[in-house]
Amino acid sequence: MTRTSPPPLITGPLPGRLTPAAKNLRIATALGPAFVAAIAYLDPGNFATNFAAGSSTGYRLVWVVVLANVVAMPIQYLAAKLGIVTGQSLPQLCRATMGRRSRWVMWGQAEIVAMATDLAEFVGAAIGLNLLFGMPLPLAAVITAVLAFAILAFQRRGHRPFELAVGAMLALICAGFLYTTLRIPPSATGVLGGLIPNFAGDDTLLLAVGIIGATVMPHAIYLHSGLMSNRVGVAGDTCRTKMLHFARLDIGIAMGIAGLVNLSMLAVAAKLFYGGPGTPAIGLGEVHNRFAETIGGSVALAFAAALLASGISSSSVGTAAGQIIMDGFLNLRIATWLRRAITMTPAVVLLMSGLDPTKALVLSQVTLSFGIPFALGALLWLTSRRDIMGEHVNTRTMTAGMAAVVAVLSGLNLMLLGQQLTTWLT
Repeated sequence: MTRTSPPPLITGPLPGRLTPAAKNLRIATALGPAFVAAIAYLDPGNFATNFAAGSSTGYRLVWVVVLANVVAMPIQYLAAKLGIVTGQSLPQLCRATMGRRSRWVMWGQAEIVAMATDLAEFVGAAIGLNLLFGMPLPLAAVITAVLAFAILAFQRRGHRPFELAVGAMLALICAGFLYTTLRIPPSATGVLGGLIPNFAGDDTLLLAVGIIGATVMPHAIYLHSGLMSNRVGVAGDTCRTKMLHFARLDIGIAMGIAGLVNLSMLAVAAKLFYGGPGTPAIGLGEVHNRFAETIGGSVALAFAAALLASGISSSSVGTAAGQIIMDGFLNLRIATWLRRAITMTPAVVLLMSGLDPTKALVLSQVTLSFGIPFALGALLWLTSRRDIMGEHVNTRTMTAGMAAVVAVLSGLNLMLLGQQLTTWLT
């Protein structure tokens, strides 16, 4: 284990001058981190929650998917802005500005979120290997770990190789669902009708919170701020402003793609599997089987390949986020293989226990939703401080809007807790 010293709280203009061409070239390298973060928005938890929601509620929760992805854009922009302006990640700034007790609470809940994320990613990739090759789930989990390490190895060669590897996985996921959507075109009327907010149904709230947890993922906030904190040398506020422009473009494209894929999952499930009120939620294994039975083996193959690519790539991204969390909050770095071994243990135990992996995926996403107010609250607090952000401090409109998002997400969590407690007591 090694300890690292954090950079100064506020970074000023860096020494040295660059030619205009060199500046543009270095700023252009800001493009890419949002696509890494976007993998977190398309991990196996999204597969589980979106297909469960579409199969059991039809198009009723389309508005949740759309709203979650729209809200994700300003959230990821604030995370990127924090890293660009300060040169530090969100966990590092929490360590520098919070008291000891608050810092440990933030680290503890962030680690719980990271473990829930790892569980979803490992289970999803293992299901993908099982569907493609008939591989036992415990063995598939181990192979997933090996493949995730292989992708992480690209990070040692710099940002770009790692981003290209993750981007290739993202392209595979998108190609799989583009093909699936073309083969199973959803109902335009159903999708438009689903844009009207509706919580009717016993499990609708649970699935809605699960979708939000699977989409607005807390570890993606920590990750994006860390990726941008040491991205390129920025010579002054003019270049920072240009980098922020590129970051907005990067986020708009990446989050837009992720949103369309998430919408495709739910809409395809609603079109093919929803049979009216009382239709049970469908698991990922059953999705694959019914694709093969009703549409054809090619659609089933595209689904399984996309699920495997999602699990492997998001597992690598989750490990990178976990390092940023521990290094930032505790100023402590451990070997990647050791962290991976620790966080993959719950997933392996789950797979060996014989429990329903799809239900575990949905519940893991609900767990993630409870970490959102912590990460988003800290992000909003820091980016609203002029002593940290300078001229790039949040506007009053942005602060008010994001405060409303935190309040709404916290309210949904409390509603879910109340509903579950009522169910258990009765």
